[in-house]
Amino acid sequence: MKRLLMSIVGLLALLPMKADEGMWTLYNLPQAVYDQMKAYGYSLPYESLYSGNNPIKGSVVLFGGFCSGVVVSPDGLVFTNHHCGFEAIRSHSTVEHDYMLNGFYAKTAKDELPNENLFVSFMIEQQDVTARLQALGIDDMPFDKQADVIDSIAAVMTDSVKKIDKSYHVEIDPYYEGNQYYATTYQLFPDVRLVFAVPKSMGKFGGETDNWMWPRQTCDFSVFRIYADPKTNGPAEYSEANVPYKPKSWAPVSMQGYKDGDFAMTVGYPGSTERYLSSYGIKEMRDAGNATRVQVRGLKQEIMKRHMDADEAVRIKYDSKYAQSANYWKNSMGMNKCIDSIGIIEQKKAYELRLRHWQDTTGYLKGKLDFDLMARLYAKCFKHRRAFYYWFETFRGTNELVTRAMKAGSGMEVKGSEKDPKKQYIEFEDNSDEWDEALDKEVLAALLQNYREHVSEEYLPSFYQTIDKKFKGDCKAYVDYLYKKSILMKSGKKLYFNKKSFNEDLGVQLGLSLQDYIAAQSEILNPLSDSIDVQEKYLCAAKLRMEQDLPHYSDANMTMRLSYGRVGGFTLNGSPSGYYTTAESIVEKMKMSDRVPEYFAEPIMHELLSAKDFGPYQDKTTGKMQLCFLTNNDITGGNSGSPMFNGKGELIGLAFDGNWDSLSSDIYFEKNLARCIGVDIRYVLYMIDKWGHADRLMKEINAK
Repeated sequence: MKRLLMSIVGLLALLPMKADEGMWTLYNLPQAVYDQMKAYGYSLPYESLYSGNNPIKGSVVLFGGFCSGVVVSPDGLVFTNHHCGFEAIRSHSTVEHDYMLNGFYAKTAKDELPNENLFVSFMIEQQDVTARLQALGIDDMPFDKQADVIDSIAAVMTDSVKKIDKSYHVEIDPYYEGNQYYATTYQLFPDVRLVFAVPKSMGKFGGETDNWMWPRQTCDFSVFRIYADPKTNGPAEYSEANVPYKPKSWAPVSMQGYKDGDFAMTVGYPGSTERYLSSYGIKEMRDAGNATRVQVRGLKQEIMKRHMDADEAVRIKYDSKYAQSANYWKNSMGMNKCIDSIGIIEQKKAYELRLRHWQDTTGYLKGKLDFDLMARLYAKCFKHRRAFYYWFETFRGTNELVTRAMKAGSGMEVKGSEKDPKKQYIEFEDNSDEWDEALDKEVLAALLQNYREHVSEEYLPSFYQTIDKKFKGDCKAYVDYLYKKSILMKSGKKLYFNKKSFNEDLGVQLGLSLQDYIAAQSEILNPLSDSIDVQEKYLCAAKLRMEQDLPHYSDANMTMRLSYGRVGGFTLNGSPSGYYTTAESIVEKMKMSDRVPEYFAEPIMHELLSAKDFGPYQDKTTGKMQLCFLTNNDITGGNSGSPMFNGKGELIGLAFDGNWDSLSSDIYFEKNLARCIGVDIRYVLYMIDKWGHADRLMKEINAK
């Protein structure tokens, strides 16, 4: 029997599924995948992942709806990345108490800081509801109707699980391009408080210079705590009476480290991948999406950076916005580089030819999956999609005026008399602590001009006629006028939207023009996009059928996934990359801060990381203080903050990035190049201990 098992494991290692690739759902993890995990060094039973006593899934959280995290103590302490906690840290910062710049430690429970709109969610269970939805005819419905049916079934299921626990709710998501549907039960905790953050110099060490790069030394972590109702230990809105949550599960933290070839596993909430996407879709992503994002954000970020460098108060306001923008600006550049250097489009075309031949032979989805139709649809859609990306990058969330202009037309609370429409009004609260007028105006003027230069006239919203007629084409003069004269910029003023003067305001007209424009474009794009989505769904279904003897994972969609592999490096510029970085390497970079400002660190950091002896935080094998390390785990956006486990299910790090050569991974996993970068948990603990002197946290975490 043992010989047979070893033979099976050996065969699995040869399968083209690429054992280190994949973002697997836990509740139905293929046995073949688990067997490969065991062959790599996972020592816990199958049930330990999802359904056993204190399963690993029970310690992993969706953090804020955009990142991952892990519970590490019996009192609800959560580790995530520093960049995941960035906005929470920034929101508590002022020029006088700049926690972003100086770090933060809550010395007592009373000092832990609440955060508006921040939450964590636990996945309770997951199940396949495909048959239930197909019985309702979902496959034959228009996409907007599908969404309504999914929402109604999720509501029915939520009513059912609330009988078990009132804090539960159900979400239904499509998998495999809509060929399957899974329902996930969640428990959401809305009271999450900031406990500990290192200074930005360490939490974001290397900044955009090192982002998506190896080697890395970033101490990318922050610490939060979940609070609960004191009577039920369940979710509760913020209250001073709430107490630390007592979780059923938490991850044991290991001080034992790792070595080359050791098993490594991440469990988290990866955001979005498109690995089933056609060659036509990838070409559109490269040329319409990524190229546009790089161009517009590069312009915007140059202006932001200049203003932020000139004024500390402005920097605090825009730190988080700039980081969010720059992250996927650089990601888009790297992805386009990989698409071309790896030849992904040509590889996809070759695979589609193979799939087409298989379809001709078997007749599967004949009359439905139509490669020629897909090509025509993408060709027809391209110019509209490219213009849409320019519109999105120019107008969505880029400045306060346009944000208010878009809100004024819809989505705001109506105040005043319910009976008399003329006395109804909307009102913008004073949020001047969140934006800077000089920066905002320069960004908007530059983006308006840039948009005009990069799209054809048919894609210009009608307000450009106002710019031409009233301001002689001068975007800066138009923007100056809006900020000075538009009623939208009068915070705290009652805006009576049923009066003639409201609709005559140029700021209001800007918002209406943008809404009219996107509505008209949606009428063109939506039918094309729906038809493309149907073809992409059939393409995925054909791949799954042709390769039905192999296990397949679905694209990431912000639901819990497991990725596994091994610790280890790759070939970087013709030489071994190494699989970990050391304290010596960060000190060398710190000395370069006069040339690279993002390598600046406070004198105390130089001192701490130049220590002769790092005590228990030093690796027992190498004798080094190890900072960051590499695995071949699968990672994408949303995985940030994902716990990295060893073969015993112990926490050894937090995933925070991929390498430059992995930036094609959202569409194509290149196993020889793609790597996951994690911060060593011993580095995290060293900073909590030696910089923060956070004895109460160290005792609570109880790392071994």
